Amino acid sequence: MKAYLFTSALVALSISGAWSQDVTTVIATNYDISDNLDLTAVASIFGESKDLVDFEYRLNNPKTQISNLDLNRDGKVDYLRVIETVEENTHLIVLQSVLGKNLYQDVATIEVEKDPRSKTIQVQVVGDVFLYGYNYIYEPVYYVRPVIFNTFWSRGYVAYYSPWYWGYYPTYFHYWTPCPIFRYRNHIHTYVNVYNTYNYVTVRKSTRAIAIHNRTRANHYEKQNPDRAFIRRNEGLTNSYVMNQTRNNNVTRSSALISNTEGLTRSNTVGNSLTREEAKRNVNISNNSTPSLNSRATNLTRNNSIGTVNTSTKNSIKNSSDFKGSSDITKGTSVQNRGSITKNSNNNSDRSSSILRNSSTNSVRNSSIGNTNSRSSASINTTSTRSSSSSRF
Repeated sequence: MKAYLFTSALVALSISGAWSQDVTTVIATNYDISDNLDLTAVASIFGESKDLVDFEYRLNNPKTQISNLDLNRDGKVDYLRVIETVEENTHLIVLQSVLGKNLYQDVATIEVEKDPRSKTIQVQVVGDVFLYGYNYIYEPVYYVRPVIFNTFWSRGYVAYYSPWYWGYYPTYFHYWTPCPIFRYRNHIHTYVNVYNTYNYVTVRKSTRAIAIHNRTRANHYEKQNPDRAFIRRNEGLTNSYVMNQTRNNNVTRSSALISNTEGLTRSNTVGNSLTREEAKRNVNISNNSTPSLNSRATNLTRNNSIGTVNTSTKNSIKNSSDFKGSSDITKGTSVQNRGSITKNSNNNSDRSSSILRNSSTNSVRNSSIGNTNSRSSASINTTSTRSSSSSRF
């Protein structure tokens, strides 16, 4: 499809490890010739004009810039002249772009017809088929009856024919440079009266107006650019209205895709942030738990050492009570046993310090301490037995 608004969203999303990268969105847009003259704005200022002289002035006023057309591509907005043909109750008003000396191109028509019986007046603004495609028509419904209607059916009315042509323009007019389409669209909405209704239709109601236009239509731009017809610029589309609907649908789909992509990116970012936080918490837990385990091992070792010493001491006290009436040999043996207990206690403390330095050998060394204590107790018992034997003799 050529030269009509094409909107697409290209999304690149890649994740390396646990981290998400930037998302790049590219939207490409093309515009059409018909975008340079908004027919709802034309219908609006027509309803506000007091006559066709005033209407032509509003079309070409450099301050309002209703038109953005530059068909002859000279870098200047074309002057739009107004030509009227009247037959009975039908007024055909043609808007012509001045392209050069005796060169004109019809861009739109305003067809006004009065029903002689009901006295109702219908208005249709029709885009030229070459520029806007087939049956591009708006029917304005004015909230206030246009003043211009009062002149159309006044006695002695004379059809208006613009006196202006190439190189000869009214004093208020001067050329201006066409602006980008997006800027023109933002600008032109200011001049569309929102109190009116602009109904899109596909059927021209005035057969008389159609017949008049077929006889008088100017098409110099069309002859010079036969490949620039709307149906060739926009394959598969019938007119500018359908083209705009396609644009809106593409923009909606692209917006939804962009929104979904941004949501996915945010979710990935949040997920990755949580992963990083969890990793930090795990490291902190690991670091905090190590001293706790070492502390527990130290306390356990100390308790074992104290328990061993207390057991040895109790045994020593008990043995001493049993040997109150014994000889000096028994006392010497008690002193020797106390010395042995003290040595064993010191050995246990040394071994406990070693356990703190290397917790992996705790169980082995504790077993060794237990065995030593057992040997010490056995030695005490043996000595006590010998002491008893000596006392008998």
